[in-house]
Amino acid sequence: MVTVTLLGTAATMPLPDRALTAAALSWGGHSVLFDCGEGTQAAAMRAGVSLSRLEAICLTHYHGDHVFGLPGLLQTIACQGRTRPLLLAGPKGLLNFWSVMRLLAGQLPYQVIPTAVPADGLWFEGGATVTAVPTRHRVPSQGYCFTLPRAGRFDPVAARALGVPQRDWKRLQQGETVEADGRTVRPDEVCGPARRGIRVVFSGDTTPCPPLEDAARGADLLICDATYDSEELAPEAAKYGHSTFGQTAQLAARAGVRRLWLAHYSPRIETPADALPLAQAAFPQAECGFDGKAVTIRFEEG
Repeated sequence: MVTVTLLGTAATMPLPDRALTAAALSWGGHSVLFDCGEGTQAAAMRAGVSLSRLEAICLTHYHGDHVFGLPGLLQTIACQGRTRPLLLAGPKGLLNFWSVMRLLAGQLPYQVIPTAVPADGLWFEGGATVTAVPTRHRVPSQGYCFTLPRAGRFDPVAARALGVPQRDWKRLQQGETVEADGRTVRPDEVCGPARRGIRVVFSGDTTPCPPLEDAARGADLLICDATYDSEELAPEAAKYGHSTFGQTAQLAARAGVRRLWLAHYSPRIETPADALPLAQAAFPQAECGFDGKAVTIRFEEG
């Protein structure tokens, strides 16, 4: 299962009930953070989310409302005793960005590893991956697609027949090969066809674009830019590299996502729920994101 928690839904400037952009995703004792705007740490504490054991921080771009919480977070997890390395992912310009952040964060007892996301994604224990999604903003930017695969149904009778000890069954279920009775046993010899996994897409700042729509196709959850509410503001949204409620909902509908959370609201939007019907007209399952909003997504039965 995967738990997703919004930690910040504001754009440009924080508001009393909205920190700047951030979302945490956790699975099987592991977690990643998407963006780290001002107020991320306080929002995480309010939501009961621990950021001390992050595997990676994935930044969509380097505008201040998405990154100004980073130096403080790095200092905090240093004070909490972290010693193992931390991945820091981002689009073009990451090394220059990190050279500044490193000065602000000060000396750390662990290594921060700036990482360009490879084509096949960042890989984590259990087969989970985070891939980069090209997006369209005023500066180099990318969203992220998190995927947690699910192996086919395990056949213990076949495993016993091949001489695989029970202690190695989990490794086969996680996609590893094992040695048994002097031969290599592959997962497909003891598991049925792969079953539907879990997929979550985080857009960052973007206008609607085909790569984001493709990445979101059939996703369990899409968290997407909805900076402007009214369609009358669509020209302004395009000018500054953002989306409207309606545009985001239309993309979600075309992609066939299961759930859509609107986020990154302009400070001019005092009550996002008032404009939600504009999104639900195109995608009835659309929901307004808010700081602390969380969902646990479980594998389908079967």
